[in-house]
Amino acid sequence: MYEGFFGLQERPFALLPDPSFLYLSKGHSTALTLLRYSLLNRQGFTVVSGEVGGGKTTLINRLLDEMKMGMTVGLINFTTRSFGDMGEWIMMAYGLPYKNKSKVELYDDFVQFMIREYAAGRPVVLIVDEAQNLGIRGLEEIRMLSNVNAQKDYLLHVILVGQPELRSLLQSPQLRQLTQRVSVAYHLKRLTDEEVRQYILHRVTHVGGSADLFEPEAIGLIAAASEGIPRLVNTFCDLALVYAYSEEKPTVGATEVRAVLEDRRRMGLPAGGPPIELRSSETTQLG
Repeated sequence: MYEGFFGLQERPFALLPDPSFLYLSKGHSTALTLLRYSLLNRQGFTVVSGEVGGGKTTLINRLLDEMKMGMTVGLINFTTRSFGDMGEWIMMAYGLPYKNKSKVELYDDFVQFMIREYAAGRPVVLIVDEAQNLGIRGLEEIRMLSNVNAQKDYLLHVILVGQPELRSLLQSPQLRQLTQRVSVAYHLKRLTDEEVRQYILHRVTHVGGSADLFEPEAIGLIAAASEGIPRLVNTFCDLALVYAYSEEKPTVGATEVRAVLEDRRRMGLPAGGPPIELRSSETTQLG
């Protein structure tokens, strides 16, 4: 809609977790390095947690893009409280037959699958997004599957990705055997105000836009209202571009951002706290 007006090749703030747009803040860079390390060294369990909309799925998508063809990867990214049989979902993630089989048959089939892949030199990796929804039972089923090892190597490497509730869940006494197998754990923090500024600049210039498309005061308002959550930054920036486009303004200023936030508040949608009046000194720091 507004791409041509602002000289953009595509929308810079779409909500889809596109790995090509990944901004490597200090936290995201560290998390990605740890994920790479865990894969390279075939660790047992890796846990990455973070706030809703914090960029966890985008991070995992980047990792999937980087994975070598020599790995066999299964991805479970749809989890609910009524998830059902964990064994069936795991088999489905690898494209293996799972219908009309008992739990014992599913377990045995998957173990044999891991042995075959290991013999062929293809490490088996299972990535579970929104893992906090699996509960104790689901996580324990995964641990049981990961018990199989060959000499010095685990046959299954598990990456658990979830919201902060996942960290609380893993502290349950029933999961102490699983947590003892966690070799890498990292919690993604919210972006700082400066990282929000760099994040916006990164996404705008990634699609050919001007580095001055968002004015400093507008960025300050977005940083405060989003509280450092990338998904909210995307939402506010995208709508602010629409508002600026409708007024035929070449840049996004504080007026457009305030309008976005006020309209969202009227609709009962997330929009941060009350309107923020930045002092000139704050504007200078953020710019």
